[in-house]
Amino acid sequence: MKRAAVFYWVIGIVIAAIAIAIAFHFDGAVRDFMAQHQSPMMRNFMRNVSRFGDWPSHVALGLLLLGIAWRRHSKKWMRIFLSMLMALAIAGVIGRGIQIATGRARPSVRTEEVGNRFSAKYNAFPSGHVAASTAFFGVLIFARRRVGLACLPIPILIGFSRMYLGAHYLSDVVCAAVLGILCAALVWRFFAHEPSNHGSLIGVHRSRQDRAR
Repeated sequence: MKRAAVFYWVIGIVIAAIAIAIAFHFDGAVRDFMAQHQSPMMRNFMRNVSRFGDWPSHVALGLLLLGIAWRRHSKKWMRIFLSMLMALAIAGVIGRGIQIATGRARPSVRTEEVGNRFSAKYNAFPSGHVAASTAFFGVLIFARRRVGLACLPIPILIGFSRMYLGAHYLSDVVCAAVLGILCAALVWRFFAHEPSNHGSLIGVHRSRQDRAR
């Protein structure tokens, strides 16, 4: 790994750690703010955002885009869309494992309630919606920055909807976003990204063979 890549990874880890620490600190404040600013119209809108922002909708969109790319014989976009689906799946599996392991209650669960940690009420950390959406569109950001950044409001809105509905704390959303970005980066690094120096390596190899002759 190049020094520049290591530097960016270190910077990313530091930023993520700071963001997570801030999120945990403001969990209670954000929860109270959301509870105090509720309206029937807004709740209905946020329910629809959460409903259509879950992983099945992302998978359906990814498969549709993959099919279009296949029909147009675009190997480049087929690789990108397949990578988006892979990142989503990886983030979903890891996120689900963390949810079961931590068993964190959702903000809507009263403190005096005692329940099964495998219940959906105790699957708050991290947000599965946000992890899947961030991983999905995160690959697109790495592949085509302008297009990906244009889609960035989607996971942000999904995260806000989960907090507004009392399904997640701020830290659940932020940690899920970090997980999604990490999965997207790893998938892009080891699967989707074409090495830029592939041709040069072949050229060097051939030149060495010519010299040997």
